[in-house]
Amino acid sequence: MSSAHAHAPNFDLDGRVALVTGSSKGLGRAMAFALGAAGAKVAFNYANGKEWAEKTFAEYTAAGFKGGLFRANVIDEADVNRMVAEITAQLGPVDIVIPNATPAQPLKPIEQYDWEFYQSMLDFFVKSPYLLTRATLPHMKKQKWGRIINITSEVFNRGVAPFSAYVAAKGGQIGWSRSMANELAPFGITVNMIAPGWIPVERHANDSEHDKESYRRLIPMGRWGVPQDLAGTVVYLASDASNFVTGQDIHVNGGMTVG
Repeated sequence: MSSAHAHAPNFDLDGRVALVTGSSKGLGRAMAFALGAAGAKVAFNYANGKEWAEKTFAEYTAAGFKGGLFRANVIDEADVNRMVAEITAQLGPVDIVIPNATPAQPLKPIEQYDWEFYQSMLDFFVKSPYLLTRATLPHMKKQKWGRIINITSEVFNRGVAPFSAYVAAKGGQIGWSRSMANELAPFGITVNMIAPGWIPVERHANDSEHDKESYRRLIPMGRWGVPQDLAGTVVYLASDASNFVTGQDIHVNGGMTVG
């Protein structure tokens, strides 16, 4: 290695195996492609929409990237354990975990929510990261290296309403991530978060144009975010360049939240 390269941060993910849940569309797809471009073998995950998932993975492999496609319900313990075993057999043990899968997120006054919906939010944003981390932790601890990157949201910091179920679950996810960052730091495992702003993707196709434009006007950078805006952040947090960074929630939202 030249002296110049010796001082450059190491973003190379060659030899690493990354699992991105809910990665056939939107933000998950963009992050999975970015990790693959950085050299990781990426395990794509989906629960529904097999045809779409297969199309996305075909585009990924056509770009020359390495990985596999795995179906699993990420809030079901047995399914998560099975998927991790399949990934380990096909690609190798998982080094990087990115819980990204998400259900529909309707905005409603609290009177219109029921506890079943609140529970579904907690399942995706607290239970799923817990299950995925627990299933992959033995390998990470053994090698004294691992990356857990939770996808949180600016809504927690902004206290967005009427959105109590989602905001509460994201708060739980942030608290869990902070505690895990301290618990796992002695093992060389970092736990960080990426908090995107409202980045319109496929599931926002039917959202109100008035609501979209009202939000866009608030963005200091004056433009919508796009999924690719997360690429640099996820590769940084997944790589050795972030070895001394843990417990952080990096907001990727054009300045909508500061501090």
